Amino acid sequence: MSGTALRSPAARALRDAFLSALVALGIFGVMVGLRTDPGARSLVLSWHPVPVAVAVAIVFFGRLALSGWRIARPAGTAAPRRLAEGMTHAGRYVAPVFLILALTLPLYAGRYYLDLGILVLTYVMLGWGLNIVVGLAGLLDLGYVAFYAVGAYTFAIAATTFGLGFWTCLPLAGLFAAIFGVLLGFPVLRLRGDYLAIVTLAFGEIVRVVILNWVSLTGGPNGISGIPRPTLFGLTFLADGGPGSFADYFGIEPNITQRVIFLFYVILAMALLTNWVSLRLRRLPLGRAWEALREDEVACRSLGINVTVTKLTAFSIGATFGGFAGAFFATRQAFISPESFTFIESAIVLAIVVLGGLGSQLGVALAALVMIGGSEMLRGIIILGVDLVEYRMLLFGIALVVVMVLRPRGLVSGRTPSVSLGRPREISAELVAEGRG
Repeated sequence: MSGTALRSPAARALRDAFLSALVALGIFGVMVGLRTDPGARSLVLSWHPVPVAVAVAIVFFGRLALSGWRIARPAGTAAPRRLAEGMTHAGRYVAPVFLILALTLPLYAGRYYLDLGILVLTYVMLGWGLNIVVGLAGLLDLGYVAFYAVGAYTFAIAATTFGLGFWTCLPLAGLFAAIFGVLLGFPVLRLRGDYLAIVTLAFGEIVRVVILNWVSLTGGPNGISGIPRPTLFGLTFLADGGPGSFADYFGIEPNITQRVIFLFYVILAMALLTNWVSLRLRRLPLGRAWEALREDEVACRSLGINVTVTKLTAFSIGATFGGFAGAFFATRQAFISPESFTFIESAIVLAIVVLGGLGSQLGVALAALVMIGGSEMLRGIIILGVDLVEYRMLLFGIALVVVMVLRPRGLVSGRTPSVSLGRPREISAELVAEGRG
């Protein structure tokens, strides 16, 4: 009888929840429970049991709820598939709503939310650029931050050395990033999977080390400062106005918010351009070749598709958009240094693409909004004496695990080819009716 009870679904669910709670206790007991506080003469370790208990309880009841959902779900149900299709179709209405909200954000948002919107849109653009490489072509790239850095340093060096403006240097940043994308593509033509990921990771680290040590060109660890801001048809956005400024030309009161609003619309236009180009490329023969390469490289070769050109174009076009985003980052910050282009940036952008759904434009935008905007919104939130901003990376990791368990193919999964045969059932019925099925 006891053996039968232990083999029951309820007993297995309780056992799994208990084991998950034990693992969470071992992890969170060190990561969350132990903190260093200033003592009389040195730092001392102090134990904080309340956050640990909350984290363990969340894991226990979350695992129990997940097991109960799996038990209650009938075998062979199509609910997950219907949910995925519903979210995909809902994107037709969600995307215009998000576009309208983005276009009108400066009308009702303050300075903080405008800065946050600029940050989110920068990662949206990076995610859409990486989505070409990973989501469409199926090439795992862990060094995407290298193209981000190349674009930023190309613009910074050209602007500070030759006195060129943002709009002049923006195509140069994309061009140099595309060249580096081709340089990365050639050595990895015969690699796939884990080996490709390792090489791209090494490429990103090589670029960062070169930037860090080529002091005469990049400034080394000191970085490059005094990077000029973008202008609107030659009009500058100075805090104190002055001749040739936007406020002076239109006769309005100068305000630093005017420059922030202008930067917001610049990155919004660049992100929308990236989205439009990506959607257009998906329906061209090149985009269909990317999708064929993603599904099966051997079958792709057997169809006569030039795999070399397909891979190189994916790397170069994806790198171009990364270079554009890097140039915008440099002009927005007016200062760049190697610390801004570490591996964690590549990991965040890749997590955005995977979390949103490989190949899904709307999913990438939603994931960037949740990951970047959500983590920033934790500032100032204190629960049980714990400032959540200190544990935002931990909460970010937990959220990723939960989403990957519930939605393993991303928030908005969509691997359906961009061009496919329509009405398969009707076509089959017509063939049977004609006697050819």
